[in-house]
Amino acid sequence: MSRGIFRTTRYSKYEPTLDDLDMADLMNLIKDRLLESGFHRNPWDPDPDYQQTMQDLYDAIAEALINNDLVSDEVVEQAMNAEDWMESQLGEMVRELAQRLEREGFLKPQADQESEQAMGQQGMGSDRDPGQVKFELTNKAIDLLGYRTLREVLGAAGRSSLGAHETKFQTTGVEAIAESKPYEFGDTMNLNLSETLKSASKRGVVDGKLTLEYGDLKVNQSEYYSSAATVVMLDCSHSMILYGEDRFTPAKQVALALAHLIRTQYRGDAIRFVLFHNSAEEIPLAHLAQAQVGPYHTNTAEGLRLAQKLLKRQNKDMKQIVMITDGKPSAITLPNGRIYKNAYGLDPIVLGETLREVGNCRRQGVQINTFMLARDPELIAFVQRVTAMTRGKAYFTTPHTVGRYVLQDFQARRTKMVN
Repeated sequence: MSRGIFRTTRYSKYEPTLDDLDMADLMNLIKDRLLESGFHRNPWDPDPDYQQTMQDLYDAIAEALINNDLVSDEVVEQAMNAEDWMESQLGEMVRELAQRLEREGFLKPQADQESEQAMGQQGMGSDRDPGQVKFELTNKAIDLLGYRTLREVLGAAGRSSLGAHETKFQTTGVEAIAESKPYEFGDTMNLNLSETLKSASKRGVVDGKLTLEYGDLKVNQSEYYSSAATVVMLDCSHSMILYGEDRFTPAKQVALALAHLIRTQYRGDAIRFVLFHNSAEEIPLAHLAQAQVGPYHTNTAEGLRLAQKLLKRQNKDMKQIVMITDGKPSAITLPNGRIYKNAYGLDPIVLGETLREVGNCRRQGVQINTFMLARDPELIAFVQRVTAMTRGKAYFTTPHTVGRYVLQDFQARRTKMVN
């Protein structure tokens, strides 16, 4: 018998490449840099109008690749020895990843004419100076950053699942999860056919017909879900990036996470965002991620005034203001539109105007929950007074823990409201 010939196949160890890197994971690696508020540029002279450029994006991607050992030491050494690291192999990798982020819908060229001309027809891969080309985060990117922050914060707090909260009240609706009830004017006609016919059959059949009367109508009930309107007030005054730490970036991360939580778990709720500084303005969620700190004072009164206007438009069961700040009020808007400022101590004029707006919130049934990133004794007394006036809550926390406190407080308050 002759020996057969057996073929063998050798398998080598699979070595992953950057082509295998998921862009959602890359966004998570660079999220802190994408949300950066000016702290790493020049905290002593912040530019509130600064917009990140492609060079900022390239630097963030390169830093993420190196810090997470996603490129070899040889590639890093070559980049360090190059006259311009963007012309090295590392630079090529970074450009390709930036283009993939654009193709997969996380980034887009800025919508102004100058940037569009700079981007040309080549998208993120333009040969123009990357320090002059600006970009924006898309809604997809904003949603991802909010989701990742929410998962990290609640995961660290021991929360594994989220859900809407049922109430003790019931209302008619499409989904039947409770017993039926007699129909009343205004109820959704979600008819319980068997109960309706059962009621009519009690009178018997007359001339071979079953007579249906108004009182026989039975409708299914569904759980009633309460709703809330929230305005998140973010302090973007100069102190938010002073004193050796960035306080504004964590505040933005919290706002994005709260927005994601409300949009996915509490769909009947409403959330708006207000930046307050020398004055105050509403900012859309799409622009929140790239908001910057400026050389501003803290006009808390103007922020509260704008927040009340936004809440008046909402017809919700609960209305609240979530204020994230690290400083005492130091500015107000005068009747003639001028800004009065005093950064030294609690100015009685500024304090009086601020407390006047707090009182207006109380009369409108708006709670103010304050998350304070500082522990100055004078400031603590002010926050406690605001809290007592509106029966809200005050948390004296840090940039590292503010997310957990904001999200847990929101969920606890929603649970209390609906139960």
